[in-house]
Amino acid sequence: MKTRAIVMTLAFCFVGTAVCLADDPMMGTWKMNEAKSKLSPGVPKNTTVVYEAIGENVKVTIDGTDSDGKPMHNEWTGKFDGKDYPVTGDPSADTRSLKKVDGRTLTLTVKKGDKTTMTGRIGVSVDGKTRTVTTSGTDSQGKKYSSRAVYDKQ
Repeated sequence: MKTRAIVMTLAFCFVGTAVCLADDPMMGTWKMNEAKSKLSPGVPKNTTVVYEAIGENVKVTIDGTDSDGKPMHNEWTGKFDGKDYPVTGDPSADTRSLKKVDGRTLTLTVKKGDKTTMTGRIGVSVDGKTRTVTTSGTDSQGKKYSSRAVYDKQ
């Protein structure tokens, strides 16, 4: 009987987490709206970004083109808790951290080694149809940049 109670409690915890993440306006597939975006020259272009719940974590998959126009793909899995989690497939970053500011806003920090290379803010519109990512940082040549990318929910 005790085992059954523990299993049921764990099941409810997982369902609760899934429901909370499912209601998160960040979740889903986002396509860049180039007409509304203002990207700095030479900065990678994230054309598709997918946020999905993986247990208690969130997986963010990014596809686009690098600063040379070549296809790129990278992935990050972690929590919106402001802690650094590893990123794979991005030669300019070792870790990313995302922190929930409120129900529709995240802050972003990207690091290479112990050095912060980019910071930003991600916001979803009240109607949940638009996502805006404002970033600033230093590129691989040491030049400072700032960009604003606008995405439409798919």
